[in-house]
Amino acid sequence: MKTFNIAVIAGDGIGKEIVPEGIRVLEAAGTRFGFALLWHEFDWSCQTYIRTGKMMPEDGLQQLRAFDAIFLGAVGHPSVPDHISLWGLLIPIRRAFRQYINLRPVRLFEGIESPLKNWKPGEIDFTIVRENNEGEYSNIGGRLYEGTEDEIAVQQTVFTRRGVNRVLRFAFELARSRKRHLTSATKSNGIIHTMPFWDECFHSLAPDYPDVRTDQYHIDILTAHFVRHPDWFDVVVGSNLFGDILSDLGPAVVGSIGIAPSANLNPEKKFPSMFEPVHGSAPDIAGKGIANPIGQIWSGAMMLRHLGIPEAGDAVENAIARVLASAKVRTPDICGTAKTRDLGEAIASQVSAA
Repeated sequence: MKTFNIAVIAGDGIGKEIVPEGIRVLEAAGTRFGFALLWHEFDWSCQTYIRTGKMMPEDGLQQLRAFDAIFLGAVGHPSVPDHISLWGLLIPIRRAFRQYINLRPVRLFEGIESPLKNWKPGEIDFTIVRENNEGEYSNIGGRLYEGTEDEIAVQQTVFTRRGVNRVLRFAFELARSRKRHLTSATKSNGIIHTMPFWDECFHSLAPDYPDVRTDQYHIDILTAHFVRHPDWFDVVVGSNLFGDILSDLGPAVVGSIGIAPSANLNPEKKFPSMFEPVHGSAPDIAGKGIANPIGQIWSGAMMLRHLGIPEAGDAVENAIARVLASAKVRTPDICGTAKTRDLGEAIASQVSAA
């Protein structure tokens, strides 16, 4: 029996409610497909920061290094500024472990009503590839003359040829395995150094993939096309900031950010990759037991594929689709009255029964 060691960071808010449901479903998959997941929980969160002054201990990254993957719930609480919680936990993990690919699928399921008119299940199905280690989310910069009328804030965007090329190549390869269409998000008409550089890298790699159709759009019109023409897209690649924006808009287009998963990948598997839902900690509903666990569960399916058990990942995603299609068990965000646990149990049951 294959055995995998998984670090679990439930984090804050609804993370503590949805992570157990993700574990429940993945355990069902393990029983069915003959593998074991050994879970090791870390109680790192904003409460940890309030108690210790740090989101995780000094040797936190060293502790995580030995695991096969990291299963993360959500991070953030109104008591701690977002830039502290993010830069104290999530971003250090992404960068120390070279998780330079952030992968976020978007799919319209049967049983979920899109806010867009007349779209049917299967007609919207694309994946966003977000550069995850550099770009606009750098810590290079600073502030001068704070608190005065002359105050200056400077934030540096950093693109490296190596960093841009590796995310573009990943996106090209992914498109080649899907519908052979890659769209690049840019803004080279207004951002005159970094975005033309991104475009140049994109166009220089395209000849290596003659079987992949390419196009590019400025980020402003691209967001409009996501709403008006979501069927145009197969794989969409963007910088850290643009990918972040698009990967919230995409799930909104297909009905609920509550179902949206993501993977922070180190494709070479030299370091553990991390799997988490796209949504945040939702402190407004935390503790009510009504959060949608599908984003967490679907992230778990992505984790199984990354671990080399694609049939188990497919079974989990198919179980999600069947439960949503039946419309019997759904949480309030998707027009139901079910509890978080109810939906998790329904999906686990489908995994076991299939």
